[in-house]
Amino acid sequence: MPTFVKATQVYQQGQRTLPGRYYTSAEIYAEEQERIFTERWICAGRAAEIPEAGDYVLRRIAGESVIVVRGRDGALRAFYNVCRHRGTRLCEEPLGRFSETIQCPYHAWTYTIDGQLIGAPHMNEVPGFDKGDYPLQAVPLETWEGFAFVNLAREPQAFAQAFAPLAGRFSRFNLPTLKSARRIDYDVAANWKLVFQNYSECLHCPVIHPGLAKLTPYTSGANDLFDGPFLGGYMVITKEGGSLTLSGRACGAPVGVLPVEDQHRVYFYSLFPNLLLSLHPDYVMFHTLWPEGPGQTRITCEWLFHPDSFGQAGFDPDDAVRFWDETNRQDWHICEQSHAGITSRAYVPGPYSPREGISAAWDREFLRAMGHAT
Repeated sequence: MPTFVKATQVYQQGQRTLPGRYYTSAEIYAEEQERIFTERWICAGRAAEIPEAGDYVLRRIAGESVIVVRGRDGALRAFYNVCRHRGTRLCEEPLGRFSETIQCPYHAWTYTIDGQLIGAPHMNEVPGFDKGDYPLQAVPLETWEGFAFVNLAREPQAFAQAFAPLAGRFSRFNLPTLKSARRIDYDVAANWKLVFQNYSECLHCPVIHPGLAKLTPYTSGANDLFDGPFLGGYMVITKEGGSLTLSGRACGAPVGVLPVEDQHRVYFYSLFPNLLLSLHPDYVMFHTLWPEGPGQTRITCEWLFHPDSFGQAGFDPDDAVRFWDETNRQDWHICEQSHAGITSRAYVPGPYSPREGISAAWDREFLRAMGHAT
């Protein structure tokens, strides 16, 4: 079992918030795209979002457009959205299905959904031309607990090595088998790092989230991951048999056969650099973050339930969805206000309290990833 420690035990005295340029500078943002979003494993979403052969989604990562598609063999693959002829984007719609092939809209170069070039008009007239030399440019893709991850690095860190600290850690929650009940997309006028820092502490909860604070005391719980790219732990659900919902009651079947202690806990983990994972006894919520500039972040939030929940009389996923949608919007608003304040010439880094140790740990990981001195 993991070793849990109180938030105050991971506090490093003297650490301060990041200088303002890390939130507002176009140069820093560009550096993040190269050093972090190009080099790290990025969550592209749930594999279940692409269920059948030919189904695909597009993802914008570090200025690149990436196609994630289900192959004829059932495997997920990722390719740059770039034709090998003259570089034209192959598709524009954010999601859909390729009927049989992927065809460039410019000169009709045609590829299988597994990325092989099978049609190139008039190239048979070019001596030595071989279609086998021009497959779509592949992007490394791995799956973990039902999520798909891609990496744009020339020599990416082995996924198994990168995710070794999480091996088997969440298996009891049956993440790959859970079924989506709802998805909401948000546009937030704040730097992406502020969203992570906000997620990583609940010192703000009594002020910003009175409804949440009633269901889980902000001083409760402990952390088991408190350094590195994966951070978080649990908070205690006050009501026995309860959950984080508008009613305060569980609104779905248990997501798995959970030990007794997990039946009154909610776990919150941040997976650097773009996944937030919230594990409740009766559902799982996750966020993926997509920076779109120093002061703009697109966030997708999705709610997952055990398949048995959908057949139960009275199943009401909105009990959880509406609770967290309200909480999310409270968070996004305060993040926007935080970003607005940081743009002021009056802003200087402030000290972290012992209740913000995970936020401070997130900053340290960010600076390490950027290659900046801590």
